[in-house]
Amino acid sequence: MITSQNWADAEQLWDFQQMHHELRPCSVAIGLGSHDLGVADVTADLYHRGMAPLIVFTGATSRTTRERMPRGEAAHYRERALELGVPDSAILVEPHAQNTGENISFSRLLLTEQDMHIDSVLLVSKPYEERRAYATARKLWPDVEIVSASTSMTLSEYVDSIQDSHLVFNMLVGAQQRLLSYPQQGLLVRQDVPPDILAAYERLCESGFTARLTARQ
Repeated sequence: MITSQNWADAEQLWDFQQMHHELRPCSVAIGLGSHDLGVADVTADLYHRGMAPLIVFTGATSRTTRERMPRGEAAHYRERALELGVPDSAILVEPHAQNTGENISFSRLLLTEQDMHIDSVLLVSKPYEERRAYATARKLWPDVEIVSASTSMTLSEYVDSIQDSHLVFNMLVGAQQRLLSYPQQGLLVRQDVPPDILAAYERLCESGFTARLTARQ
């Protein structure tokens, strides 16, 4: 059962994880693979709005996407973008990445192999992954400007769209944990986390939303 305190804590994390960047045109849009096909929708919309002339969809499968996206996250994202009118010539697919670091590194390698000059990246993710994705990209691709983007939704609206509140809460808590622990492992740049966000995160862990945690640090 999800309590009112759980919701309040999750909403704090939800807002903190979003970077609230002002969108601007970039060299490429990179859609990070996940269980959420809405990332492809947002990326396609940004393409149509002239925010990027090229899209890279990146992602293999994970334990949460093997059944939902059996052909791989990037492949399903591409199919969705084509349905939404993005030309195939504007889409590159990176089908091997299995985590955010690989999403960034493999996409960078793919673009290098295509002899593309990239000075800015429109990084499209789930709303609660924006900050971690940004911090990862700043670590692994420090010489480009990163602009974060995601669908504009409240936590309640997002849960309604996914139809699995526990999945969203567990993923949100997992994203926050990685933001805290991964800088020590050299996987992303450090982000300052306010005390109230730390307290909300700990309460959610104590309430059992730990399915997406790595070994606690």
